[in-house]
Amino acid sequence: MKGGSARAINLMRDANTPVWQRAYYDHALRDDEDLLAAARYIVANPLRAGLAPSIGLYAHWDSAWL
Repeated sequence: MKGGSARAINLMRDANTPVWQRAYYDHALRDDEDLLAAARYIVANPLRAGLAPSIGLYAHWDSAWL
């Protein structure tokens, strides 16, 4: 996925520059347990980034995965 999307993006940009951050990796979700953990990780990103002190105070937090 990373390689294909990076090539497509660089073709559109007429560039040959990095698209993904270093140490980024993709991960296949194998079952509902993996899906729930991944969804909660994504929902918590604003907290880790310091955009809000709690997820309920983040303007765009609405999620069925909490």
